[in-house]
Amino acid sequence: MQQLTFLAPGQFEWQDVPRPTLRADTDAIVRPIAVARCDLDLYIANGAIAYRGPFAFGHESIGEVVDAGPAAGVVPGARVVVPFQLSCGACAPCRRGWTNSCAAFPFGAAYGLKPTSGSEFGGALSALMHVPFARHMLVPLPDNIDPLDAASACDNIADGWRAVGPHLAERPGASVLVIGGLAQSVSLYAAGCAVALNAGRVLYLDDDAGRRARAQALGAETADAQNFQDGRDVFDIVVEGNGSAESLAHAVRATAPNGVLTSVSIHLEAFTPLPLTRAYYTGLTLHTGRVQSRMALPHVLACITCGALHPERVTHRVCGFADAPEALPDPGPKVVFTANDLVE
Repeated sequence: MQQLTFLAPGQFEWQDVPRPTLRADTDAIVRPIAVARCDLDLYIANGAIAYRGPFAFGHESIGEVVDAGPAAGVVPGARVVVPFQLSCGACAPCRRGWTNSCAAFPFGAAYGLKPTSGSEFGGALSALMHVPFARHMLVPLPDNIDPLDAASACDNIADGWRAVGPHLAERPGASVLVIGGLAQSVSLYAAGCAVALNAGRVLYLDDDAGRRARAQALGAETADAQNFQDGRDVFDIVVEGNGSAESLAHAVRATAPNGVLTSVSIHLEAFTPLPLTRAYYTGLTLHTGRVQSRMALPHVLACITCGALHPERVTHRVCGFADAPEALPDPGPKVVFTANDLVE
């Protein structure tokens, strides 16, 4: 079958690889029908994050089951969301909801990201994907959701949701600040989720006019980050997606007493300074780290199903799988690929 392989920054190649097969009664084989480019994928593609190839590429996907074992819990023809992190659902970490560190797989195990775990699990930009523990892994796609709209549900939308959803459940009507930038689609999804979940004030800061326009389309108030006077306003929930030390310090200063700050960006410097004295006196809670994809998915799909979250307003480009090598370095916030031009 055909698989898109990352070789080096800016270098991708469609390769013929063996078709995946069922290895256990709990397995399923899924044909990707819509695949989104993750924010991380962009920086791997353009070399900002130095991952060494070769490895199968792509990890945000909606698919259709084409084969399943008798204990897989799914049937051929079912449309499903495939979590990008592999997990079994039964080990101690999974039972605690830590599906990003399942004990059944190497730490960091994920589709399309061999360097994170050292093991190859295939990629979403492929004709077929092998899914173990399918009863746990695969989440049915609701009939009223367009696969192209939800293509990023398993990672970037989930990442945006986890930064606001659980906290708004505890603090209904809380105010939310999102600082966009490096994690560009995650930040936009966080703003959209906050609006959909009936937050109070939702302010999105970004120096990029195009992303501000998309945040406005999602229902958020927007401002140019350079002209925003932090300290004048504070927010109950803050999401830092810019990826700079200055932005993180800004986020700390903008967090209200006993507020929650989630950094959804990867800070690429060896060390990032943090104004801990301000954080201490504020009493804020700081979250950072990878999303728990499988655990967040049902909440994400419910948020989209309700009709208040519009992830399609983040997408700036839709194209076929064949265009992926050229489109992956596109600097816009979200590219979605449709698999109607890929031959098994």
